[in-house]
Amino acid sequence: MLTLSIAALIVFCLTTIVGLAGIGAAFVIIPFFYWLGIPLGTAMATALLLNSINMSVASITYIRSRLVVFHTAIPVILLAMVFSPLGAYTTQLLPREVLLWLFVGFLVFAGSMMLFFRPHAKGAEHSQRQKLTFGCLLGAGEGYVGGLLGVGGGNFIVPALIWFGIGPRKAAATSAFIVIFSSLAAFFGHAAIGNVNLTLFGCSAVASVAGGMLASWLVSFKLKPQHVKFVFAILVYLIAAKMIWGLVS
Repeated sequence: MLTLSIAALIVFCLTTIVGLAGIGAAFVIIPFFYWLGIPLGTAMATALLLNSINMSVASITYIRSRLVVFHTAIPVILLAMVFSPLGAYTTQLLPREVLLWLFVGFLVFAGSMMLFFRPHAKGAEHSQRQKLTFGCLLGAGEGYVGGLLGVGGGNFIVPALIWFGIGPRKAAATSAFIVIFSSLAAFFGHAAIGNVNLTLFGCSAVASVAGGMLASWLVSFKLKPQHVKFVFAILVYLIAAKMIWGLVS
C-alpha cells in the first residue's frame, strides 16, 4: 500500500511538471517506478496507458482547434500500432541492463531536445508519395522504440514533423494525437506478456488526472514554458546520471 501511495504521489508531481512543459510524462515516470521496486515491464505498461489517457484529453482541444494534421497522422498511427507491440515483445528478449542503458540514452536525448531544440518549420512542399513514405518510416520507428522503452515518442515525433515542414503548434497537436494510439498499442503488447498491474494503474490514473488539472490551473499564471522545460531537462539529466551510476557501480 505504501508503494502505491508513493507511486501515486510521484505521478501527481511529475504530471503537473510535464503538463506545464507540454509533453507526455511516461519517459520520466518509468525510472521512478523502477526505483520503487516495480518491475520494469509493469512500469512501462502503466506509463504507456497513462500517456494514452493524458494525450486523449489534450487532443480533444487540439481537434476542436483544427490543429491535428490527419493526413500525416494516419500513416504514422497505422505503422506505429503494428510496430509498438513488436517493440514491447522485444523487451522479453533483451537483458534488463541493456534496456536500462537504452532508456538512459533516450533520457539524454529527451533532455537535450528540451534544452536545445528550437522549432522552425521548413515550409517545404512534398509529394503524396514523400508524405506516405515519411509517415510510414516515422510510424515504424516511433512505434518500435515506444513499445521497447515504454515511451510515447512525442520527444522525437515533434522535431521530425517540424523538420518535414509542419508548423510547431500543429506538430505538437499531431504528435499528441499519434501518441494516443501508439501508446495504447504498446500497452496491449505489454499486457499480452503479463506486464499489467490494475491496482497500480488505478491509483496512478487518479493522480495523473489531478496533476493535469493542477497544471492547467498553473498555466493561468503565465509561467514561461522555456523556464519549465529548462528545469525539467535538468531533472531528466539527473535521473539519467543516477541510472548510469546504478548500472556501473
